[in-house]
Amino acid sequence: MAGRVAEEHPHGADRLCAAGDRVYSRAVRRGRVPRTDAEAVPCLLELALLHPDPDDMDWLVPTSPQEVMTRLLRGVYDEVSASQRRVGSAVAAFEWYAGLGRRLGAPAAPAEGSAIRVLDGLSRIQAAMDEATEACTTEVLTVQPGGIRREAELTEGLHRALALRGRGVRMRDLYTHVARHGQGLLNYLELMGDTVEARTLDEVIDRLILFDRTVAFIPANADRTMALELRHPALVEYLGTVFERLWRLAIPLTAPLPDTGIEGISHREQSIAALLAEGHQDAVIAERLGISVRTCRAHIARLSETLGAASRTQLGVRIAQVGLDGHRGSGLPAGALTAPDQGSPSVR
Repeated sequence: MAGRVAEEHPHGADRLCAAGDRVYSRAVRRGRVPRTDAEAVPCLLELALLHPDPDDMDWLVPTSPQEVMTRLLRGVYDEVSASQRRVGSAVAAFEWYAGLGRRLGAPAAPAEGSAIRVLDGLSRIQAAMDEATEACTTEVLTVQPGGIRREAELTEGLHRALALRGRGVRMRDLYTHVARHGQGLLNYLELMGDTVEARTLDEVIDRLILFDRTVAFIPANADRTMALELRHPALVEYLGTVFERLWRLAIPLTAPLPDTGIEGISHREQSIAALLAEGHQDAVIAERLGISVRTCRAHIARLSETLGAASRTQLGVRIAQVGLDGHRGSGLPAGALTAPDQGSPSVR
């Protein structure tokens, strides 16, 4: 039975079937629907969008749209975090194998075309990037961590970007949400026109540049004075898959960030609250979101004020109570927080 349901309704709560959309919307408008109305859409029960009315089992009541949104955002966050952990493990493994090769007496300068090359020094990195740019004919995928892009960073790679645009190569860039506030990035995207498409996330993996799904570059040390040039098909394919997963979860730069559903709490503060709930320190949170520690602490102070928390311990409790940690809590006392009017639900 479960297998047949999955085949007939192969979707999640983020993209309901037409029949499910109609029944769920009707349940939200009216407060409940007869159980018979849901017989054709078992997906709504499977996805916990409808559940039995404890006062009358012949009726079904809807899960609130706000709770569904919270659940979806938590799922996105978990998916991004899992991808980041997998890429971090892969990078650590690359460094270990590269170091092992040197200890075993591997040549200091591997032959051209080898699966993994260690590029030591900015000049070697730039030369390898220029070579990959000249050979690129189809697409470039990049992940740019950190916050607002500095003018020097944008200028350094501008000649490569212009050369690619001149040959009709498409480019897709991933940034953190903080990068939206950088005028330099906006100027760069305006210059490049529709050749470049940009999206943003709360957090992204470390820097990645991928040319034509054949060669990738990733940092090999913390200060980025060393890089790994990867040409092994399996490694490059893996990194391309990670990029596509993040791209699907990211928000176009031209689109606004989603509302948190809680008055007085911004999208960035929601991200900070989730990381605080995981036990991260201020410096770690700031680095992951691409903001300064000072800015991070200012947001935490506003969170405390909005949630009425007098200490970090109490703030953690309040974050859990209102569901900013990704889980639905028991809720604050009536009137402690107000959520904006949700209006008519729209489930994609």
